[in-house]
Amino acid sequence: MKKIIKESLYGGLIVLIITALGLAPVDRVFALKWGRLGAKMVEAGVIDGEKFENLYKNRGGLSEADKELFYNDGGNITITEENAGMMLNMLWAFGLSNDNPVLKEGPMMDPRYGGAERFASTGGWTLAKGNVMDHYSMHRWITLTDREQALVEKVSKKIFRPCCKNSTYFPDCNHGMAMLGLMELMASQGAIEEDMYKQAEKVNGYWFPKTEGTGCGA
Repeated sequence: MKKIIKESLYGGLIVLIITALGLAPVDRVFALKWGRLGAKMVEAGVIDGEKFENLYKNRGGLSEADKELFYNDGGNITITEENAGMMLNMLWAFGLSNDNPVLKEGPMMDPRYGGAERFASTGGWTLAKGNVMDHYSMHRWITLTDREQALVEKVSKKIFRPCCKNSTYFPDCNHGMAMLGLMELMASQGAIEEDMYKQAEKVNGYWFPKTEGTGCGA
C-alpha cells in the first residue's frame, strides 16, 4: 500500500514539474505569415481599395489592425473570433486569385456548371477592379511544391462547410474559396495535415457559429 501511494505521489510530482516547465501537451496555434499579401492584392486590383473601404464604412470602418493587414505589412496573423470576418474576405480574395490547379482543373471547371464565373465565390466577389475572372487563378502569390499541392488537395477534399455541404476542393461559395486560400497558405508555411484539419475546424466554427460540427478531418 505504501509503495502504491509512493508511486502515485512520485507520478503526480513528475506531472507538476512537466507542467511548470511548459512541457505539457497544448493545442498549437498556427500563425499565418501574411506580410504584404493584402497590399499586393490591392496593387494588382484583386481588391479595389475604395470599394473595400466603402463596404466597411457601414460596419464602423477599418480598424488600425485591419489597415495594416490591408495596406501595409500585416506580419503574422492568428485568426480569432474578432478578426474572422475580415479574414474571410481577405482569404476569399487570395483563394480566388492565387494560381492553383484546384481552380484550373477541379470541379469549378466542370462544363456541366456552365463556367467558373457562375458561382457565388466568383460572381459574388464584386470588390475587384475590372472583371473578376481576370483575376481567377491568375496571380502567383505563392507557388506550392508538388508535396504541398498534394497535401492541399488531400485535406481540401475532406473539409466540408455547413452552408452548401460541398468540400473545399469545390470552392463554389465565399467560405469555400477562403478556406482553400487558408489551406494553401498553411501548406506553404510548413503546416502538417493534422494542423490543417484543426485550423479548418476552428475557423469554420467562427464563420458558422450556430452550426454544430464542421465535417473537418480525415
